[in-house]
Amino acid sequence: MFAPRTTPWPLVALFTAGYLAPYLLPTVVGRLDSGLALSATRAGAVGSALLLSSAAAGFALASRVERIGARTLARAGLVLAAVGYGGAALAGSVPAVVAGAVLGGFGSGTATTVAATRIAAEPDPHRASTLGLLGVSALAGAVYLTVPHLGPGHGQPLAAITLTAVAVWPLTGRLPGRAAPAPARREGGSTRLPHLRSGLLLAAAMPCWSLVQNSLWGVSGRIGLTQAGLGEAGVGVVFAVALGAGLLGVLGAGALGARLGRALPIGGGTVLIAGCVVVSASATGPGSFAAGEIAWNVLYPVVLSYLIGLAASLDPRGRWAVLVGSASSLGTAAGPLTGSLLSARAGFPVMGLVLGAGLLVVAVPMTVVALRAGGRPLLPGAVRRRGGTPAAVLAASTGTPSGAVPRVGAVEQEVVEIAVEVPPGVSVQGAYDTAGPRRAEAGR
Repeated sequence: MFAPRTTPWPLVALFTAGYLAPYLLPTVVGRLDSGLALSATRAGAVGSALLLSSAAAGFALASRVERIGARTLARAGLVLAAVGYGGAALAGSVPAVVAGAVLGGFGSGTATTVAATRIAAEPDPHRASTLGLLGVSALAGAVYLTVPHLGPGHGQPLAAITLTAVAVWPLTGRLPGRAAPAPARREGGSTRLPHLRSGLLLAAAMPCWSLVQNSLWGVSGRIGLTQAGLGEAGVGVVFAVALGAGLLGVLGAGALGARLGRALPIGGGTVLIAGCVVVSASATGPGSFAAGEIAWNVLYPVVLSYLIGLAASLDPRGRWAVLVGSASSLGTAAGPLTGSLLSARAGFPVMGLVLGAGLLVVAVPMTVVALRAGGRPLLPGAVRRRGGTPAAVLAASTGTPSGAVPRVGAVEQEVVEIAVEVPPGVSVQGAYDTAGPRRAEAGR
């Protein structure tokens, strides 16, 4: 029998708090544009600075979570997020807002780093990351519905991130401290990064993938306002519905699990996202804008959940998950500024074509990594679950060190016959008959 699965709610909450700022990027950038009288390019630069600070936290702390302690780092990150975003929400000058956003971004990155590291050590990292995406999508959708009714100004979305960090802080008491080693540490003592080539290729591809997503996401509000003819409340409704539809996509990814492997959802999903980017960027009415944004937000978290699971599968200690996530944050950070520059110089439709083409290119290396590192390991005589998944697949997804489970192709071993010499006086098998009464002729 299988042990019952427990839900790591503190990690889910920490994941939500860390990812909320990128999810609210359109309204943050849009409110900086209107509330502080910044140009679109400068507002995008502030958003990029926030996300760049988040990426820096990931790179700086990727290998220090176990040493410092998950609980200590998570609390420090949430405090920095609350102080930074809260100060930016209350500040009225541009330098103070920028400083608060950068400080808060470092706090968000710290929380995300701890969540990614601990999720990678979970028995089912894909399920944990899926629940985290569900949480942040639901919360961001609620914020998009609420913020337009709270009046103008740049502080409302920043205040929402601040309150989330404060609400999550008490849950960090259930995280392990410095003295508690990660589960993967007990399983393997190697400090070298496994799957080096695959990890580096994925880390190189992820910034480009994330840059495209956030180049469009950072200017989606402006597309809705200036090109699709919607008001702020209408754009907020579209975003809320899109994020709600994203919940269905995440639920679908969780239900699908590993049935299709990782290569098809990652490669095929990225190609479909490229089409959604082109549709959203070229939208000239509310219908086409809503269709592009909703379809995109259904697919984006699905592919992201598989990418997070792929990075986590490369190293049970979570180092690749954090490093790939931090590399992704570099692209995320450059997204708002890239989108602002492209749209200002070439227009939204051309920007969409350029971004879509970039996604088609970057889909190739990510699919290669998924094929190389995301195969279905199989053991001889593996017990299958009701869904047909070999038990070895479960072992491979629960932090089993690399090499402990052979892959397909390494299973069919040649059968070698070994001759055993029978000592004198030992009867051979034919000298015995079945148990029970013997017939009279049997003894003749």
